[in-house]
Amino acid sequence: MVGIGILGYGYWGPNLVRNFLETPGFHVVAVADRNPARLAQVQQRLPGVITTSDEREVWENPQVDAVAIATPVSTHFELAMQCLRAGKHVLVEKPLAATPEHAARLVEEAAQRKLTLMVDHTFVYTPAVQKLKQLISDGSVGETYYYDSVRINLGLFQSDVDVLWDLAVHDLSIIEDIFPDKPVAISAQGLSHVPRGMVDMAYLTLFFSTQMIAHLHVNWLAPVKVRRTLIGGSRKMIVYDELEPSEKIKVYDKGITIDDNPESVHQRRIGYRSGDMWAPQLATTEALRTATAHFLDCIRTGRTPTTDGAAGLRVVRMLEAASRSLQQRGNVVELER
Repeated sequence: MVGIGILGYGYWGPNLVRNFLETPGFHVVAVADRNPARLAQVQQRLPGVITTSDEREVWENPQVDAVAIATPVSTHFELAMQCLRAGKHVLVEKPLAATPEHAARLVEEAAQRKLTLMVDHTFVYTPAVQKLKQLISDGSVGETYYYDSVRINLGLFQSDVDVLWDLAVHDLSIIEDIFPDKPVAISAQGLSHVPRGMVDMAYLTLFFSTQMIAHLHVNWLAPVKVRRTLIGGSRKMIVYDELEPSEKIKVYDKGITIDDNPESVHQRRIGYRSGDMWAPQLATTEALRTATAHFLDCIRTGRTPTTDGAAGLRVVRMLEAASRSLQQRGNVVELER
């Protein structure tokens, strides 16, 4: 059994505890949180689990082999570094760290100590996103033209991260995972509508070395909750609606055909293709359960996680570049290759 400790029992911590409890091979040893009321909840529900307000008691416990961190982003680096230095495998809630420099140091520390460092980019482990990746990698979509996402709702306002770091991080992790080509530049525009508050709505554009482009709309001030993504390709087009109860992915045999006349480019003809729509059957496994099982497998075998520290670092670099562009009113910022 792999002993697991959890730091943070706020919004995401209870989900982590539940999934670790239900993942064969994990043994939940301890939970740390600085809120006494939250610790009381753990004590009531799980009387055999150690509870503490001192995080050090988790990574210093010899029964703890790995630690999951579900605390504010500003604390990720220090807590993850302490756990790695204590010889613990680490799973960190998204994003990996608040700066690329901190994220890179965590990646380096884990590599030097031969420990598993994984980022909880949960959407990567959803059956829907895994199906998107398959449809793109097996050529079903053809040449990818665009990724267009709307991720909006009313709240939840954060105190330490803006809407980009809270919501856009999901799409950036998906893009990082499903597309073989990586973004080369980024542009972002957004505003805060709360005095001295974080940016609460933003538009983000990612540029690639190919004809691919990605556009993300994220918003904490929308009257409705929308989680919809369009992916356009030369062969197929996809609508991915996270809130759909059954048909989360719909694949459309729609698009254009170009008839090139070699005599004159002005005589080029654009045709339209309108075929069938089909909705692939998806597994019903909870994404976080898949992620915790994957974390366990990587600890035991030494395999590299799908969302390893390097993937987390690339996402943090995109977020940092987006923040710089936002401060410059949308100026394009080149990404580190």
